[in-house]
Amino acid sequence: MEFIVSKDNETFKKIKKLKTKKYRDLEKMFIAEGIKFLDFNKIPEIIVISEKIKDEENIQNRLNKFDCKKIVINEKLFSQLTSQENSQGIIIVYKSEEPSIDKMSDNIIVLNKVSDPGNLGTIIRVADSAGFKDILITKGSVDHYNEKVVRSSMGSIFNINIYYIEETELVKFLKTKQYNIISTALESDSVPYTDMCLLEKNAIIFGNEGNGIEASILKESDQKIIIPIYGTAESLNVAMASGIILYEIRNKIIKRGN
Repeated sequence: MEFIVSKDNETFKKIKKLKTKKYRDLEKMFIAEGIKFLDFNKIPEIIVISEKIKDEENIQNRLNKFDCKKIVINEKLFSQLTSQENSQGIIIVYKSEEPSIDKMSDNIIVLNKVSDPGNLGTIIRVADSAGFKDILITKGSVDHYNEKVVRSSMGSIFNINIYYIEETELVKFLKTKQYNIISTALESDSVPYTDMCLLEKNAIIFGNEGNGIEASILKESDQKIIIPIYGTAESLNVAMASGIILYEIRNKIIKRGN
């Protein structure tokens, strides 16, 4: 292990810059925080260990399976990298995946300007749990390599193909690829989500937390669906709604034998 004691160390400065999207895009790397990430098979570029936990047997056993650069830093330096109040003392640097739009599966998720990192991370985790492999995200949404997104995904970010697309190109792509466009919307002509009709290829769209799906996208939708509200709440959180609807889609797919 390499011990770093100065904030002017080049490796330390490089990792710190990865807290900004601009530098993550430039370097094609991102960071994840938490001991749990040592349990995944994704190979790190660098593992940063807080000096206070470096000698813990549990940590050493997990570190030993990775043949990568490992650095130890003191608490003062670590505090400049962590995004958590009660950090577990582990930060990992990964290479970003190269996304692909060429081999999208028959059932995909589309996110239109989802802005909250916790929501995006949870949706990625739900998508993975429900057996979805691809998420299209309109540009202007939160970066999926944002630290909170990565943490909220609980490792599922390694299992999903995530591709960002211009909003103006989204409908054109979906129509060209002959997707059945299903939008979640609080509209008078929306039908209960249990009544949605699935075709051979389906794209389910979830919108911005406050404003929903852009009108230009809704206009081109083949179906609009809604989760009925039986109490007094105005609506459901988008991550919660995604869990309900994605599992309903999965159940319908299973029933038809696909």
